[in-house]
Amino acid sequence: MLARHALIRRTSDLLADGLVTHIDRRPVDIELARRQWDGYRAALHQAGWTTHEVDPAPDCPDSVFVEDTMVVYGDLAVISRPGAPERRPETVAAEQAVRARGYRIARIEAPGTLDGGDVLKHGGTVWVGQGGRTNAAGIAQLRAHLAPLGADVVAVPLTKVLHLKTAVTALPDSTVIGYPPLVDDPAVWAERFLAVPEESGAHVVLLDDDALLMAASAPRTAALLRERGYRVLTVDISEYEKLEGCVTCLSVRLRRHP
Repeated sequence: MLARHALIRRTSDLLADGLVTHIDRRPVDIELARRQWDGYRAALHQAGWTTHEVDPAPDCPDSVFVEDTMVVYGDLAVISRPGAPERRPETVAAEQAVRARGYRIARIEAPGTLDGGDVLKHGGTVWVGQGGRTNAAGIAQLRAHLAPLGADVVAVPLTKVLHLKTAVTALPDSTVIGYPPLVDDPAVWAERFLAVPEESGAHVVLLDDDALLMAASAPRTAALLRERGYRVLTVDISEYEKLEGCVTCLSVRLRRHP
């Protein structure tokens, strides 16, 4: 049985100053955001996950989006080099937290850039969005780090959204779901691609073989996935969605045999 642990990080007081790239800036209610973060953490606990808090980074507005700090594959954590220079200080405490969980460490080095949110893993394939935050050098380094573990790293064009997992995520049965207007090339996944009716419906966290975590802002997609036999747990993350955040980027899921 796989142990299910997740790294999470508390919201900075500066959250409202977080970066936005593909959407207009909107006011953020920081107190509501904190309550929503508590709800997200509670949802993970409800689903049987153990959470571990990365030390806060109060001077980094986007630090709650802890997924961007690393890519975890097997027993290896590849520490990212975020494409936005303002976010690079976020990786220090994140590395310490994942090292404490017993993972080996590798790093993306200059001139490479890579955000964890650009990396979608399923089976032995690792798709990496190449666009605003992740460059070719970063992808090449990730490929070299993961090759000994048998991963097939595939670069995917990305121009319409911040991160690849803003556009697509994968279901336990290997179906890749996405909101078509925001997916550069659905043909990357051929017959495995399933269009969903809402932008935030493209984002799922795999909680178990038959359970998914989704944003409450995608009720039609949740219904669609329930019809396909999944148990769907929803959380309200409206304040994070204002900053191009989604359910995936608020945690780093750690799955290993104990």
